[in-house]
Amino acid sequence: MRLRSGIQLGGIATTLLLSAAPALAVDLKLPDTTLGGGIRSSFVNTSVDGADQDSNDYGINTARLYIGGSVTEQVKFTFNTEYDRTPTSGGVREFEVMDAIARFEFSPQFNIWAGRFLPPSDRANLNGPYYSNEWGFATDGIQDGFPFIVAGRNDGVAYWGDFGRLAVSAGVFDVPAVTGGANAEDVITAARLQYSFWDIESGYYRNGTYYGAKDVLTFGVAVQSVPDGEAITVDGIMEKKLGNGGVFTISGEYASYDGFGGYGVPAAFDESSGGFGLVSYLFPEPVGIGKIQLLGKYATATYNTVGGDTDRNTSEFNLNYVIKDFNAKLSLFYIDTTFDGPAGTDFTQIGLGVQLQI
Repeated sequence: MRLRSGIQLGGIATTLLLSAAPALAVDLKLPDTTLGGGIRSSFVNTSVDGADQDSNDYGINTARLYIGGSVTEQVKFTFNTEYDRTPTSGGVREFEVMDAIARFEFSPQFNIWAGRFLPPSDRANLNGPYYSNEWGFATDGIQDGFPFIVAGRNDGVAYWGDFGRLAVSAGVFDVPAVTGGANAEDVITAARLQYSFWDIESGYYRNGTYYGAKDVLTFGVAVQSVPDGEAITVDGIMEKKLGNGGVFTISGEYASYDGFGGYGVPAAFDESSGGFGLVSYLFPEPVGIGKIQLLGKYATATYNTVGGDTDRNTSEFNLNYVIKDFNAKLSLFYIDTTFDGPAGTDFTQIGLGVQLQI
C-alpha cells in the first residue's frame, strides 16, 4: 500500500513538473562564436645541387583551427592553433597555440589587443600564408629578421586604429628565447603606418591580393626595435580590376634587420637586407569552377654571416587555379633558390599545392 501510494505520489509530482516545464524553462544564450579551419598541403619535387637524387615529398604545410567570439559588442576573443610539422623528441607532431588574443575593440579608431598575435610588421607577415598572393610564402628569406614564438607571433599588447585612409598600429612584445641576437629579457617595440590612396584597407591584418574585390594603391612602413637592434620594412601594393574583368596586381617590399639575429637560415646572422617584387594577373574568364592566375616573383637578400656576406636570390612562378579566393585554390609552383657566399646550397622545387579554408 505504501509502495502504491509512493508510485501514485511520484506520478503526480512528475506530471506537475512536466506541465510546469515550459514556465520554468530558461533561455541560455552563448556568446557569438565562430569555428573554422584551414589546410595547406603540397607535393614537392626538390632538386639540390650536388645531391645524388631528387627528393619527392607529400606533406601538410600547415593546418589550423580558428575559434573566435564576442563576449560583448566591444569585447572579443580569438584562439587559433597551428600544426607543428617538427616532431617532438618522441616523434609526435602536435598542435600548438598560434593566436590567443583578448580584443577590446571600442571603435574603428581605438582598439587594444593583448595576448599572442602578429606584431605590427610588414604586409607579407601580416597576410601570412593563407592570405598571400603567391604559394611560396616566406620562402625567400626577406622576413627573416625578428624572433618569434610560432608562425611570426609574439606575446604582447598593441593598439591599432583606422583613421580614414591612414591605419596605425603600435605595441610592445616579449622577445622569445629563440635563435637570434636579441636577448630574451628584452622587449620588442613595434609600430606600423599605412596609407591607402584608392580603396581603403581597414583592420589589423592585410591581404596579398583582393582578387578584384578592391582597387588598392597602398604603402606601409613598419619599425621594430630592441635595445641593441632595429628593423625597418617598406611595402606597397597596387591592384586594379581592368575593364575586361581581369585583375592586375603588383607588390613589393624592402626589409632591413640589424641586431635581431634572424632565424639562422642559411646561417646565423646579425644583419640582413633585401626585397622582392611580385606581379600577377587573374584572367576574367572562368575555366570550370575557377579562374586562372599567372604569377611571378623575384626576391634577393643579403645576410651578414660569421663567414662573410651571403646573397640569396629566389625566383618563383605560379600557375594558380582560384576557385573561391583564399578559401579554395590550387597552385602549380616553381621555386628556384641560389646562394652566393659561404653559406647555403642551391636548390629548385616544383610542386602542386592545395589550400582550403572554412
